[in-house]
Amino acid sequence: MKQHDVIIIGAGAAGMMCAAEAAKRGRDVLLVDHAKKPGDKIRISGGGRCNFTNINTSYKQFLSENPRFSISPLKRFSQHDFIERVEARGIAFHEKTLGQLFCDESAQQIIDMLVDDMRDAGVVVKLGVEVSHLAKMAPTDHEAEFHLVIDGEHYAANKVVIATGGKSIPKMGATGFGYDVAKHFGVRVVDTRPALVPLTFDPSILSEMKELSGVSVNDAVVSHGKTKFSEAMLFTHRGLSGPSILQISSFWREGDQVAIAMLPEFDVLEELKGARQVSGKSEIQTILAQWLPKKLVAFVLKQARVSGRLADLSDKKLLLVSDQINDWRIKPTGSEGYRTAEVTLGGVATNELENKTMEAKSVPGLYFIGEVVDMTGWLGGYNFQWAWSSGWVAGQSV
Repeated sequence: MKQHDVIIIGAGAAGMMCAAEAAKRGRDVLLVDHAKKPGDKIRISGGGRCNFTNINTSYKQFLSENPRFSISPLKRFSQHDFIERVEARGIAFHEKTLGQLFCDESAQQIIDMLVDDMRDAGVVVKLGVEVSHLAKMAPTDHEAEFHLVIDGEHYAANKVVIATGGKSIPKMGATGFGYDVAKHFGVRVVDTRPALVPLTFDPSILSEMKELSGVSVNDAVVSHGKTKFSEAMLFTHRGLSGPSILQISSFWREGDQVAIAMLPEFDVLEELKGARQVSGKSEIQTILAQWLPKKLVAFVLKQARVSGRLADLSDKKLLLVSDQINDWRIKPTGSEGYRTAEVTLGGVATNELENKTMEAKSVPGLYFIGEVVDMTGWLGGYNFQWAWSSGWVAGQSV
């Protein structure tokens, strides 16, 4: 039986961070993953440039049974700490909007940095392998010991870290392995669902929206209850996508409405009234086309059941148009699911873990980090920062 101090399952952002940190402390670390390459999600993120953190990161950008659980990990290894590492590596980066930081060149630079850190620290990496068995054995020398079967070979470790991510993007190999491990050891798992995912509509609504596929709105405000996000929105052949929709999808639940303002900084009713006074002979669609794409104007007017010259339209009809633009209420029927979801909402319950170590309270020696934990960030680099922070914290403890 092969023996290691620490075996980490999952060679993503959190797993690689944890492996490097643990090995730097002199631990004999084995990192395994069923993927053939490390950091697959890093590689495709941010359009291939990796939105690796957000300068505004705090617990307030996370969804969880207890978002405040993240305070300690985020403080101990903050966004500024990761930025220092990126700068020290010489990786050029830029801020896009809302504090989002992206590599100037390629997401592969972040992967290479982590891989080099692991190599320099002496981490043993095995890729393209399957963990078929994980069990806790009797304690040895006052430490918990685990038995694993990896590609038919038997291994033992004093510490095991689960960094296998969530269920999102199964075509990249995502599975519920981490949740299964938690349940096997009696560690509670909060119900999971797709998050940061496009929303879909009923066929009857889609038939009316079919001409809009590919049309976008730059600064839509999308709301669910008191929660709102102001970012771009995109019409698709199945419903709505774009950053504002992905953000609100984490809060939306089946049966709920979302409210959309497509010209949020614009008092559409007053502008239409003003246009009626000076350009009463103009068709309403001509005026609206100055502010919105023509296909979207046609959809708005059809939904409001308004057409004709401005001079012939009452305030009541203009209000119908205004509401259709800036208070559009629509009820999605679902989402595109884990197939396209960027992350998984829910996961290993935070009250089952120690936030200073990420160790399971009821299973000494077993740790959970990254997306597998019930800690889901907004769009914009927050989930990567949670991976770095939780991985770093566990790496200081294992």
